[in-house]
Amino acid sequence: MSEGSLPEAAPALPRVSHSCFELEALASWKNIDFISDLHLSSASPRSFEAWSRYMAGTRADAVVILGDLFEIWVGDDARTLPFERECVDVLCEATSRRQVAFMAGNRDFLLGAAMLGACGLLGLPDPTVLSAWGQRLMLTHGDALCTADLPYQRFRAQVRQPSWQQEFLAKPLPERLAIAGSMRQQSEVRRQFDGNTLIDVDVASAVGSMHAAGASSMVHGHTHRPGSEALAPGFKRHVLSDWDLDDPVHPRAEVLRLSRDGLQRLRPEAA
Repeated sequence: MSEGSLPEAAPALPRVSHSCFELEALASWKNIDFISDLHLSSASPRSFEAWSRYMAGTRADAVVILGDLFEIWVGDDARTLPFERECVDVLCEATSRRQVAFMAGNRDFLLGAAMLGACGLLGLPDPTVLSAWGQRLMLTHGDALCTADLPYQRFRAQVRQPSWQQEFLAKPLPERLAIAGSMRQQSEVRRQFDGNTLIDVDVASAVGSMHAAGASSMVHGHTHRPGSEALAPGFKRHVLSDWDLDDPVHPRAEVLRLSRDGLQRLRPEAA
Protein backbone atom coordinates (compact mmCIF):
# COMPACT_ATOMS: atom_id res chain seq x y z
CA MET A 1 0.00 0.00 0.00
CA SER A 2 1.39 3.40 -0.91
CA GLU A 3 1.20 6.47 1.30
CA GLY A 4 -2.15 8.19 0.90
CA SER A 5 -4.06 5.04 -0.11
CA LEU A 6 -6.84 3.45 1.92
CA PRO A 7 -7.23 -0.16 3.05
CA GLU A 8 -10.06 -2.05 1.36
CA ALA A 9 -12.03 -2.26 4.60
CA ALA A 10 -12.31 1.53 4.82
CA PRO A 11 -13.43 3.03 1.50
CA ALA A 12 -13.30 6.73 2.47
CA LEU A 13 -11.87 8.63 -0.50
CA PRO A 14 -9.38 11.44 0.15
CA ARG A 15 -9.41 14.39 -2.20
CA VAL A 16 -7.30 17.48 -2.64
CA SER A 17 -8.86 20.74 -1.51
CA HIS A 18 -7.28 24.15 -1.07
CA SER A 19 -3.53 23.72 -0.46
CA CYS A 20 -3.70 20.47 1.57
CA PHE A 21 -4.38 16.81 1.16
CA GLU A 22 -7.92 16.28 2.41
CA LEU A 23 -9.46 13.30 4.17
CA GLU A 24 -13.24 13.25 4.12
CA ALA A 25 -15.06 11.38 6.87
CA LEU A 26 -17.66 8.80 5.95
CA ALA A 27 -21.26 9.81 6.62
CA SER A 28 -21.67 6.74 8.83
CA TRP A 29 -18.88 7.75 11.20
CA LYS A 30 -19.86 9.06 14.63
CA ASN A 31 -16.47 9.53 16.35
CA ILE A 32 -12.92 10.26 15.18
CA ASP A 33 -10.08 10.04 17.71
CA PHE A 34 -6.73 11.84 17.63
CA ILE A 35 -3.64 10.69 19.52
CA SER A 36 0.06 11.51 19.27
CA ASP A 37 3.41 11.40 21.04
CA LEU A 38 3.09 7.94 22.55
CA HIS A 39 6.85 7.30 22.16
CA LEU A 40 6.29 3.55 22.32
CA SER A 41 9.25 1.35 23.17
CA SER A 42 10.02 -1.77 25.15
CA ALA A 43 11.05 0.56 27.99
CA SER A 44 7.48 1.84 28.40
CA PRO A 45 5.35 -1.28 29.02
CA ARG A 46 2.47 0.55 30.75
CA SER A 47 2.08 2.98 27.88
CA PHE A 48 2.17 0.11 25.39
CA GLU A 49 -0.47 -1.87 27.30
CA ALA A 50 -2.76 1.17 27.58
CA TRP A 51 -2.37 1.88 23.87
CA SER A 52 -2.98 -1.76 22.97
CA ARG A 53 -6.18 -1.87 25.04
CA TYR A 54 -7.32 1.44 23.60
CA MET A 55 -6.76 0.40 19.98
CA ALA A 56 -8.68 -2.83 20.57
CA GLY A 57 -11.58 -1.34 22.48
CA THR A 58 -12.17 2.23 21.35
CA ARG A 59 -15.64 3.09 20.13
CA ALA A 60 -14.21 5.47 17.51
CA ASP A 61 -14.88 4.79 13.86
CA ALA A 62 -11.44 6.16 12.97
CA VAL A 63 -8.20 6.79 14.85
CA VAL A 64 -5.73 9.38 13.56
CA ILE A 65 -2.17 9.12 14.93
CA LEU A 66 -0.43 12.48 14.53
CA GLY A 67 3.18 11.42 14.85
CA ASP A 68 5.70 10.04 17.33
CA LEU A 69 3.87 6.77 17.78
CA PHE A 70 7.32 5.27 18.37
CA GLU A 71 10.20 6.49 20.49
CA ILE A 72 12.43 5.91 17.47
CA TRP A 73 11.94 4.38 14.03
CA VAL A 74 15.06 3.55 12.03
CA GLY A 75 13.38 1.99 8.98
CA ASP A 76 10.53 -0.31 8.10
CA ASP A 77 12.64 -3.46 8.40
CA ALA A 78 12.62 -2.73 12.16
CA ARG A 79 9.03 -4.02 12.21
CA THR A 80 10.45 -7.56 12.48
CA LEU A 81 12.03 -6.83 15.88
CA PRO A 82 10.20 -8.34 18.89
CA PHE A 83 8.64 -5.19 20.36
CA GLU A 84 7.89 -3.63 16.99
CA ARG A 85 6.24 -6.91 15.92
CA GLU A 86 3.87 -6.58 18.88
CA CYS A 87 2.98 -3.07 17.72
CA VAL A 88 2.37 -4.34 14.19
CA ASP A 89 -0.02 -6.95 15.58
CA VAL A 90 -1.95 -4.28 17.51
CA LEU A 91 -2.22 -2.07 14.43
CA CYS A 92 -3.27 -4.92 12.14
CA GLU A 93 -6.03 -5.96 14.51
CA ALA A 94 -7.24 -2.37 14.80
CA THR A 95 -7.24 -1.67 11.06
CA SER A 96 -9.28 -4.82 10.45
CA ARG A 97 -12.19 -3.10 12.23
CA ARG A 98 -11.75 0.66 11.78
CA GLN A 99 -9.86 3.25 9.79
CA VAL A 100 -6.46 4.06 11.29
CA ALA A 101 -4.39 6.87 9.79
CA PHE A 102 -0.78 7.79 10.52
CA MET A 103 1.16 11.03 10.09
CA ALA A 104 4.91 10.99 10.74
CA GLY A 105 6.45 12.94 13.60
CA ASN A 106 10.03 13.87 14.44
CA ARG A 107 10.69 10.47 16.06
CA ASP A 108 9.23 8.24 13.34
CA PHE A 109 9.68 10.23 10.11
CA LEU A 110 11.32 7.17 8.52
CA LEU A 111 8.13 5.12 8.80
CA GLY A 112 7.30 4.40 5.17
CA ALA A 113 5.20 2.51 2.68
CA ALA A 114 6.27 -0.98 3.78
CA MET A 115 5.14 -0.42 7.36
CA LEU A 116 1.95 1.34 6.27
CA GLY A 117 1.10 -1.55 3.99
CA ALA A 118 1.96 -4.23 6.53
CA CYS A 119 -0.41 -2.66 9.07
CA GLY A 120 -3.18 -1.42 6.76
CA LEU A 121 -2.55 2.18 7.78
CA LEU A 122 -3.50 5.24 5.77
CA GLY A 123 -0.46 7.48 5.46
CA LEU A 124 -1.21 11.18 5.80
CA PRO A 125 1.04 14.01 4.61
CA ASP A 126 1.75 16.86 7.00
CA PRO A 127 -0.45 18.87 7.00
CA THR A 128 -3.76 17.22 6.12
CA VAL A 129 -7.26 18.70 6.31
CA LEU A 130 -9.98 16.53 7.82
CA SER A 131 -13.49 17.33 6.60
CA ALA A 132 -16.15 15.94 8.94
CA TRP A 133 -19.74 16.97 9.69
CA GLY A 134 -19.33 20.42 8.19
CA GLN A 135 -16.11 21.06 10.09
CA ARG A 136 -12.61 21.48 8.62
CA LEU A 137 -9.63 20.71 10.86
CA MET A 138 -6.01 21.08 9.85
CA LEU A 139 -4.02 18.14 11.21
CA THR A 140 -0.27 18.36 11.74
CA HIS A 141 2.38 16.87 14.00
CA GLY A 142 3.35 20.45 14.85
CA ASP A 143 7.14 20.36 14.65
CA ALA A 144 7.31 22.18 11.31
CA LEU A 145 5.48 25.14 12.88
CA CYS A 146 8.04 25.57 15.69
CA THR A 147 10.01 27.89 13.43
CA ALA A 148 11.92 29.63 16.23
CA ASP A 149 13.66 26.34 17.09
CA LEU A 150 16.44 26.89 14.56
CA PRO A 151 18.74 23.95 15.50
CA TYR A 152 15.83 21.55 15.18
CA GLN A 153 14.60 23.07 11.90
CA ARG A 154 18.08 22.68 10.39
CA PHE A 155 18.17 19.07 11.55
CA ARG A 156 14.64 18.47 10.24
CA ALA A 157 15.49 19.87 6.81
CA GLN A 158 18.56 17.65 6.61
CA VAL A 159 16.93 14.34 7.57
CA ARG A 160 13.89 14.92 5.33
CA GLN A 161 16.15 15.00 2.27
CA PRO A 162 15.76 11.83 0.15
CA SER A 163 19.55 11.55 -0.23
CA TRP A 164 20.06 11.55 3.57
CA GLN A 165 17.33 8.99 4.10
CA GLN A 166 18.59 6.71 1.33
CA GLU A 167 22.11 6.78 2.75
CA PHE A 168 20.90 6.10 6.29
CA LEU A 169 18.50 3.31 5.31
CA ALA A 170 21.24 1.62 3.29
CA LYS A 171 23.12 0.88 6.51
CA PRO A 172 22.50 -2.47 8.23
CA LEU A 173 19.70 -2.44 10.80
CA PRO A 174 22.02 -3.04 13.80
CA GLU A 175 24.14 -0.07 12.74
CA ARG A 176 21.08 2.18 12.39
CA LEU A 177 19.90 1.15 15.84
CA ALA A 178 23.33 1.90 17.29
CA ILE A 179 23.43 5.33 15.62
CA ALA A 180 19.97 6.17 16.93
CA GLY A 181 20.93 5.06 20.43
CA SER A 182 24.07 7.17 20.35
CA MET A 183 22.15 10.21 19.15
CA ARG A 184 19.66 9.85 21.99
CA GLN A 185 22.47 9.72 24.56
CA GLN A 186 24.17 12.94 23.43
CA SER A 187 22.27 15.87 24.93
CA GLU A 188 23.12 18.40 22.20
CA VAL A 189 22.30 15.99 19.38
CA ARG A 190 19.19 14.85 21.22
CA ARG A 191 17.94 18.43 21.45
CA GLN A 192 18.33 18.82 17.70
CA PHE A 193 16.62 15.47 17.13
CA ASP A 194 13.69 16.08 19.49
CA GLY A 195 13.26 19.80 19.16
CA ASN A 196 13.12 22.17 22.11
CA THR A 197 9.77 21.60 23.81
CA LEU A 198 10.10 24.99 25.48
CA ILE A 199 9.54 26.54 22.05
CA ASP A 200 5.92 26.56 20.95
CA VAL A 201 4.48 26.75 17.44
CA ASP A 202 4.80 30.12 15.74
CA VAL A 203 1.38 31.77 15.79
CA ALA A 204 1.76 33.60 12.49
CA SER A 205 2.95 30.43 10.72
CA ALA A 206 0.11 28.39 12.22
CA VAL A 207 -2.60 30.89 11.33
CA GLY A 208 -1.17 31.31 7.83
CA SER A 209 -1.21 27.54 7.29
CA MET A 210 -4.78 27.26 8.57
CA HIS A 211 -5.91 30.12 6.35
CA ALA A 212 -4.28 28.53 3.29
CA ALA A 213 -5.96 25.21 4.11
CA GLY A 214 -9.38 26.78 4.59
CA ALA A 215 -9.55 25.49 8.15
CA SER A 216 -10.44 27.46 11.26
CA SER A 217 -9.24 24.78 13.70
CA MET A 218 -5.96 22.91 14.02
CA VAL A 219 -5.06 19.73 15.91
CA HIS A 220 -1.39 19.03 16.62
CA GLY A 221 1.00 17.27 18.97
CA HIS A 222 4.77 17.57 19.45
CA THR A 223 4.83 20.25 22.17
CA HIS A 224 3.38 18.06 24.96
CA ARG A 225 1.19 20.97 26.11
CA PRO A 226 -2.39 19.64 25.96
CA GLY A 227 -5.09 22.28 25.78
CA SER A 228 -7.16 24.44 23.46
CA GLU A 229 -6.80 28.13 22.72
CA ALA A 230 -7.56 30.82 20.17
CA LEU A 231 -4.53 31.81 18.11
CA ALA A 232 -6.29 34.71 16.39
CA PRO A 233 -9.90 35.78 15.83
CA GLY A 234 -11.58 32.84 14.08
CA PHE A 235 -8.60 30.48 14.43
CA LYS A 236 -8.24 27.94 17.24
CA ARG A 237 -5.81 25.16 18.03
CA HIS A 238 -6.16 21.95 20.03
CA VAL A 239 -2.93 20.42 21.33
CA LEU A 240 -2.69 16.70 22.04
CA SER A 241 -1.19 15.17 25.16
CA ASP A 242 1.82 12.93 25.07
CA TRP A 243 1.47 9.47 26.66
CA ASP A 244 3.74 8.37 29.50
CA LEU A 245 2.02 5.99 31.87
CA ASP A 246 5.39 4.69 33.03
CA ASP A 247 6.16 8.01 34.73
CA PRO A 248 5.65 7.25 38.45
CA VAL A 249 5.07 10.91 39.33
CA HIS A 250 3.02 12.33 36.47
CA PRO A 251 1.52 9.48 34.42
CA ARG A 252 -0.47 10.85 31.51
CA ALA A 253 -2.43 9.74 28.45
CA GLU A 254 -5.29 11.40 26.63
CA VAL A 255 -7.46 10.98 23.55
CA LEU A 256 -9.05 13.91 21.72
CA ARG A 257 -12.38 12.83 20.20
CA LEU A 258 -14.25 14.64 17.43
CA SER A 259 -17.99 14.09 16.96
CA ARG A 260 -20.89 16.11 15.60
CA ASP A 261 -21.04 17.80 18.99
CA GLY A 262 -17.43 19.00 18.81
CA LEU A 263 -14.23 17.96 20.58
CA GLN A 264 -13.90 16.10 23.86
CA ARG A 265 -10.84 15.01 25.84
CA LEU A 266 -11.00 11.47 27.23
CA ARG A 267 -8.87 9.02 29.16
CA PRO A 268 -7.93 6.09 26.90
CA GLU A 269 -9.93 3.62 28.98
CA ALA A 270 -13.05 5.80 28.56
CA ALA A 271 -12.70 6.13 24.79
